[in-house]
Amino acid sequence: MSPYFRFTKVVTLLLVGLPLILLRAETPGYSRSVESYSVPAVRLVDAAGKTLPGPSVLDRGPLFLQFVFTSCTTICPLMSGGFASLQGKLGSDARRVRMVSISIDPEHDTPARLREYAAHVKAGPLWQFFTGAEADIIALQQAFHVYQSSKVQHQPVTFLRASPGASWIRMDGLMSASELLAEYHRAIGR
Repeated sequence: MSPYFRFTKVVTLLLVGLPLILLRAETPGYSRSVESYSVPAVRLVDAAGKTLPGPSVLDRGPLFLQFVFTSCTTICPLMSGGFASLQGKLGSDARRVRMVSISIDPEHDTPARLREYAAHVKAGPLWQFFTGAEADIIALQQAFHVYQSSKVQHQPVTFLRASPGASWIRMDGLMSASELLAEYHRAIGR
């Protein structure tokens, strides 16, 4: 390969690739919208086996919410990884913030399985896992406009609510802990 060809190739890569890299650095890998959702009167079961009304679990804030399942090998480990890293980045806010992961596979994700998964992802006390009756889990997913007839088709979506009664921030896409933290600060006005 001639020196001129190598030089041209490098210049071309820089002219084409650098703007794409800079664009990605300035553009989050997710889309953000503000939505109003009504939490239906469903029952959720936590990892300890305690049944709680869905509205009492979710009508709090600040609160992050994700729908996952423990046998997922694609997006759920990445979503849970974002939550796991977020725990360490919250600092003193860790006392206020709650993170909730709700299984979309209630047949497989028993409270015992949720406890195993929570230990695996190193979930701290601010991060809770829930399952429930299939009809309740479907109703909840439908209320948040994320229901898919097959669990393997679900999309990565994270919800954030700054305070009880506030609108939800919906973030579609995979998010890093830094992006989650930035959205949290934005939501609480910091």
